[in-house]
Amino acid sequence: MIYPVVAYGHPVLRKVAKEIDKDYPNLREIISNMFETMYVSVGVGLAAPQVNQSIRLIVIDSNPYKIDFPEAEGFKKVLINPEIIIENGEEWEFNEACLSIPNIIEYVIRKSKIKISYFDENFKFHKDEKYIGILARIMQHELDHLNGILFVDRINNLKKMLIKGKLKDISNGNVKTSYKMIFAPKKKKTK
Repeated sequence: MIYPVVAYGHPVLRKVAKEIDKDYPNLREIISNMFETMYVSVGVGLAAPQVNQSIRLIVIDSNPYKIDFPEAEGFKKVLINPEIIIENGEEWEFNEACLSIPNIIEYVIRKSKIKISYFDENFKFHKDEKYIGILARIMQHELDHLNGILFVDRINNLKKMLIKGKLKDISNGNVKTSYKMIFAPKKKKTK
């Protein structure tokens, strides 16, 4: 099943997602549906809040980056309750995009190395795994989603001002995508 993707402006994207355990209802189905949604939407990562589920779950398949980043080839992961232990290394700037913020691409500065711990889809614990470069960046971007942070929060104020109108259009549902989206509930006007 393909989920609609939650658009910028929806409150679920600003919540800190809740940890889950191995008995979380329909977890395997959710994971499968998230991968399917990510592929149809042409993404490389998807966090559960982006499909309107405020839980600490991420799916990643970095294969589309394999031409420019050989380490991305065949890299496919499920991260449950992930936690960044360390972010270090040189800062580097790279264009980021997001399925929840369509048609906007901006440079974001992030650390080049991370160390994370997480549970996989079989609830096997992985401790202190190290990633660098594009793989670290994808994980940082998706982990931000679990903490209510969006990539546009990490760009400079001038760039934010320049894209303010586009962000407002997205939050109002005035955007075209090749995939279905869920927009923020309309606020009732008071008299």
